[in-house]
Amino acid sequence: MPKKAAAAKPVSLATWNINSVRARLPLMKAFLDAHDPDILCLQETKVKDADFPHELFEQHGYTTRLIRGQPGYNGVAIFSRLPLAIAEKKNLAGRDDCRHIAATLPDGTVLHNFYVPAGGDVPDAKKNDKFAHKLDVLAEMTRWSAALKKKDGREILVGDLNIAPLETDVWSHKQLLDVVSHTPVETEGMQKMMAARGWVDAVRHFVPAEQKLYSWWSYRSPNWELADKGRRLDHVWVSPQLQDRLRGAQVVKAMRGLEKASDHAPVLVTLA
Repeated sequence: MPKKAAAAKPVSLATWNINSVRARLPLMKAFLDAHDPDILCLQETKVKDADFPHELFEQHGYTTRLIRGQPGYNGVAIFSRLPLAIAEKKNLAGRDDCRHIAATLPDGTVLHNFYVPAGGDVPDAKKNDKFAHKLDVLAEMTRWSAALKKKDGREILVGDLNIAPLETDVWSHKQLLDVVSHTPVETEGMQKMMAARGWVDAVRHFVPAEQKLYSWWSYRSPNWELADKGRRLDHVWVSPQLQDRLRGAQVVKAMRGLEKASDHAPVLVTLA
């Protein structure tokens, strides 16, 4: 009798705003030693390509390393043990500021890694150019999502999207309604973007919407863990064709508590 084909090995995918990769190499090593994702997406690497610290990632078996950086700000990267091909580097809302990189996985799925602008402190597009730019990026990503739906392919979107969309994605919905990242114009804009493609929130696929869940805790809090005034700014979404392949998800909160931590925790998702 013919042998049955072996079941595909699950693939683990992590996304993390590392807030300067060179400053946090010991933190990165601790995460890789403990969780060992097959694919790792970083945001806010804050280093130009020529100075990127490749050695640690080579040591952990990431034979494919796709980077897009600039000195001191922004920057995105994708590392993989699977063979990947560079697919695209989008400039968002007319600016070449290294906030997106995409790669094609062996099965044809396209992985998009985004770092959406934070938007400054004043949630008024007329008074704050940074907030206006953030809304422009959100609108562009919504149009892009709608175009993807027409193509009907397989996509994964990850990254620091700098929006906490649900009431349970922030420590206090009422107190943060006029705080950038949870204002109605942002959360409603994100809902429109999700609907434009039919994106599936991979983490909320496993964690009920009624349950509080955060991925970011401010450095300004003297005891971030006790206060637990967090927001869920980091996301993994999949196109509807991949929903049935989701096997697990978690926010790796322990990384926020280590020495010289990023203010973001990694988000880890597993697909079949």
